[in-house]
Amino acid sequence: MRRALILALPVVLVGACQRAPDAAPTPSEQVAATAPVSDAVAESPAVLTAVDLRRVCRAGLAAIHGQQVAAIELTGLEGQVVNAEWRAPVDGGRMKAQCRAGDGLVVWKPLDLPDPASIRWMDRADDAVVRYVIRGEEIEITQTLPDGTTQQAMMPVRAEEEVS
Repeated sequence: MRRALILALPVVLVGACQRAPDAAPTPSEQVAATAPVSDAVAESPAVLTAVDLRRVCRAGLAAIHGQQVAAIELTGLEGQVVNAEWRAPVDGGRMKAQCRAGDGLVVWKPLDLPDPASIRWMDRADDAVVRYVIRGEEIEITQTLPDGTTQQAMMPVRAEEEVS
């Protein structure tokens, strides 16, 4: 018994010393690592004002869902989370979502879905990464899909539209 313990001890010690492999970077980390550096990035602060948060979320949700910015109605602001809704293009019902943005990223969550498991923040590895850059009166939205392809849109959202 003692010999078995003495023989097993080095195996346990060597196993404990081995470093666990690093986790693969998330899509957000991959996009952030390859994001181009420009003067425009300086216009997208880590924490947005309430007006810019609403602007970015309207633009982001419009781009993500293929809507016009004017179709996205903001229904509330809870801290750094924007509530929004718009007319569903297929059945004319209402689509609802929440949005948060900062540090160049837009993350959204669908609401009022039949499957409660589908009501979650879209920030997993198999979700698109949505980045924004504020360029004056326009918000540039770039979506990087899980397969690596990108979609880009310039969404006009004037600050005056968001004051209320």
